[in-house]
Amino acid sequence: MTQEERIEKGELLPVMEEFYSLQGEGYNTGRAAYFIRIGGCDVGCHFCDVKEAWDASILAPTNIDDIVERALTYPAKSVIITGGEPLLYNLNLLCTKFKEKGIETILETSGSSKMSGQWDWVCISAKRNLPPLEENMKYANELKMIICEEKDFAFAEEYASKVNINNCLLYLQPEWSVRNKMMHRIVEYIKLNPKWRISLQSHKYMQIP
Repeated sequence: MTQEERIEKGELLPVMEEFYSLQGEGYNTGRAAYFIRIGGCDVGCHFCDVKEAWDASILAPTNIDDIVERALTYPAKSVIITGGEPLLYNLNLLCTKFKEKGIETILETSGSSKMSGQWDWVCISAKRNLPPLEENMKYANELKMIICEEKDFAFAEEYASKVNINNCLLYLQPEWSVRNKMMHRIVEYIKLNPKWRISLQSHKYMQIP
């Protein structure tokens, strides 16, 4: 089997980095987890703080068995799969192997590519550049919308209308570079629209990965 076939099957993934830390954003803020950042992204947000993850061609494909074994060496039995855009790849086999080991699986995605994998929690962060597939919205346990400017509130409401409101938490998160400008606006918006909660990038305040 060629390397390309193994990537297509999900046996190999272009992993940019793996690390053990605390989740800094959204519903799982403060929880310890093993992070797996998969390279490759076709969304290309201007405010992305890991642009080095966009080009998967510069990353050596990693055997998923090795990923699982490394994750098992840490106390927290949760993994967070992020990117880049992880749904560019087939994540079924990776999730199956984690499930066999009793590991909780959490996905951070824009939702712009076909869903794969078995997830305990799915966080979708819709982006204007490449919006989520309609079919993916039903999987969202968490909708995390990044607020850079005033028009982003209307975009956030558009996608809030597409999730199952009974099973999905709604978060507004200020984009880091304009946090001081947008924080008060988000607070006032949530006070008027209490279905939303605020998400902050607490890992940046704490200066941890």
